[in-house]
Amino acid sequence: MQPVPTIMTAIGFDEPGGPDVLQPRTVTVPEPGPGQVLIRVAFAGVNRPDVIQRQGFYPAPPGASPFPGLEVSGQIVSVGEGVTDPLVGSLVCALVAGGGYAEYCLAQAAQCLPVPDGLSLAEAAALPETLFTVWHNVFERGWAREGETMLVHGGTSGIGTMAIALGKLFGLTVIVTCGSADKCAAALGLGADHAIDYKTADFVEAVKQITGGAGVHLVLDMVAGDYVARNIKCLAEDGRHVTIAVQGGVRAEINMAEIMRRRLTLTGSTLRPRSNEFKDLLAQEVRETVWPLVAGGQLRPVMDTTFGLTNAAAAHVRMEQGNHIGKIVLQTDTTVN
Repeated sequence: MQPVPTIMTAIGFDEPGGPDVLQPRTVTVPEPGPGQVLIRVAFAGVNRPDVIQRQGFYPAPPGASPFPGLEVSGQIVSVGEGVTDPLVGSLVCALVAGGGYAEYCLAQAAQCLPVPDGLSLAEAAALPETLFTVWHNVFERGWAREGETMLVHGGTSGIGTMAIALGKLFGLTVIVTCGSADKCAAALGLGADHAIDYKTADFVEAVKQITGGAGVHLVLDMVAGDYVARNIKCLAEDGRHVTIAVQGGVRAEINMAEIMRRRLTLTGSTLRPRSNEFKDLLAQEVRETVWPLVAGGQLRPVMDTTFGLTNAAAAHVRMEQGNHIGKIVLQTDTTVN
């Protein structure tokens, strides 16, 4: 295994702005503290929160790296005090609170997952952020159960494609919304039961027709804003509405009498600011419940485009254009063996 250098390339920005503010930096390689590992990064996932951070609206939580990047894959090259698993030399993917856009990245040992045979490192880097987010919000906060129906907005996004995959593996009927006929076709090809083009159809009426007026048991919402009231119209009695992003605005006006009358539950979450203790427990549940499906080949991320690490700006352009289907990743020049 190669020796660990003292300096590395990371992608950062001086001031918030457009994709072009992302620039390579030469910085010191971090050293793992207690409970941490240092990963020689092979690939880093690109996610919507990275874009929001670059725009200046989603700062890194206290103690996290200021560089973007919430998931990586690669090889562990050193470990901090108290770490007995995973071992130096192990190939892992990891959820991180920041710093993924770099040649080396710190991670909590408990938030690392082994890369099984048959899973490429590019695919491994595309899993943790969306997998942890969807699992927690659909199955833990949203209480999804086999036989229920779920509405997912943004069906061809990283979150949307993961929600389709997990929903089908765990016995849900999945309805998605997409912004074009081509994206609807792609979502159906990935396993969605129904796909609604929200630009040409009223998704509230479409859901009513699909469900025979019964509504869906769960909405996974990334839009918020004026979608919330429309989503509520899609819910069955005792339905659950889970918000994980506010791309359509942070404010919503809703009829609380309707919430009471139909016994609806409104909740939501953000993953990055949660404590290490919470994320450690979430990783343990994913490892026990979902990771066997990854190891067995039943669960794979949908991959869109790979960019070089120093071309992170182009990756952000592609994400903001909204033409991607599945996950975008960055590849470093480091050698993992």
